[in-house]
Amino acid sequence: MVEDIEIDVQGENSYLVVQPSELEDVRTLFTVTPEVMDRLGADDEEDVVRRTVLFLRKHQEVADFPEVIDLEDVIAGYDDYLEAMATD
Repeated sequence: MVEDIEIDVQGENSYLVVQPSELEDVRTLFTVTPEVMDRLGADDEEDVVRRTVLFLRKHQEVADFPEVIDLEDVIAGYDDYLEAMATD
């Protein structure tokens, strides 16, 4: 659900995402590099972060999100990420 995702800019290329889970809110710091944005063909970092959160939710529980996520690692870890981002 998009409405329960809170995204706060933390500085250049860095976003704090807060999501509710069963026990407590889960806070994850997302890092988005210009290189990732180029690979995705996107220009709205906050939108990319939101869509990445929704993508990751299909693969794991919110409570299992790590404290820090670098989008380079998501690209490397999920073969279907780039395709999913291109079609969403």
